[in-house]
Amino acid sequence: MMAWRRRVSPNARLPATAEDLEDGVESSPFDPEMPSIARTYDYLIGGKDNYPADRELGDVFIRDYPGAVDIAVDNRACLVRAVGYMAGELGVTQFLDLGSGLPTADNVHQVARRVSREARVAYVDIDPVVLVHGRALLEEDDQTIVVNGDITDPGLLDKPEIRELLDFSRPIAVIASAVLHHLNDDEDPHAVIGRLCDSVPAGSCLFVSHFRSLDDQDSVAFEAVLKESLGRGTWRTDAQIATYFDGMTLIEPGIVPCASWRPGVPEETPGELTHYQRLIVAGLGRK
Repeated sequence: MMAWRRRVSPNARLPATAEDLEDGVESSPFDPEMPSIARTYDYLIGGKDNYPADRELGDVFIRDYPGAVDIAVDNRACLVRAVGYMAGELGVTQFLDLGSGLPTADNVHQVARRVSREARVAYVDIDPVVLVHGRALLEEDDQTIVVNGDITDPGLLDKPEIRELLDFSRPIAVIASAVLHHLNDDEDPHAVIGRLCDSVPAGSCLFVSHFRSLDDQDSVAFEAVLKESLGRGTWRTDAQIATYFDGMTLIEPGIVPCASWRPGVPEETPGELTHYQRLIVAGLGRK
């Protein structure tokens, strides 16, 4: 599941017509009858960048899985903390955000630039609505780009716009926030993320958040809803998630629920977690 992406300011310039979509993303497939997880979350938070299929799936979450909102909130807050940690404690100023989703009020580039004004971010997504809105929002930002790309494409990092923005001789933070569980086993997400991490130099980082398989009735039913609606997706055990960090040093506290990953201030320290909160975990590794 994608992170919860709140709406940007109502003053932001966002394209709204079919012509905008066609002009902005010529090569991406767009089927309004197929729900998108990014647009579904836009609906859940009161946004307007969604379609009937997205709203139908969102209504299932609202009716049957109200704790899904906790998952989204925890995941988003964890991502913000992780970016701040990588930019601050680890000194990484380049970021590759995979499956970035619709723009929010606290994007990766905004968080990173609170630490370093030199931070550069390449967002990668395949959803046409995400791409067009992101490009409109960042049109005048020469340190941030939104790239049309499939993370399973072996040639993703050969895209000229990525190579022009990011310096592959210096550390890069690869972010896979709530995206790898959308890949089925036959798509080999371990190989996908390994290929990307092999392409970045020593000192680079990998942040992953992922749905966790607890093998209980409620979580199995929740996973089934996503699979049926989106036609894909696999939740994985902590041990399986740990394999994404093969060859890296896993930074403390390791792979834990997002709510428990380095809470920034004492008041953020979680008490007893709900079942839903235990379904989304995160980890950070350094090469």
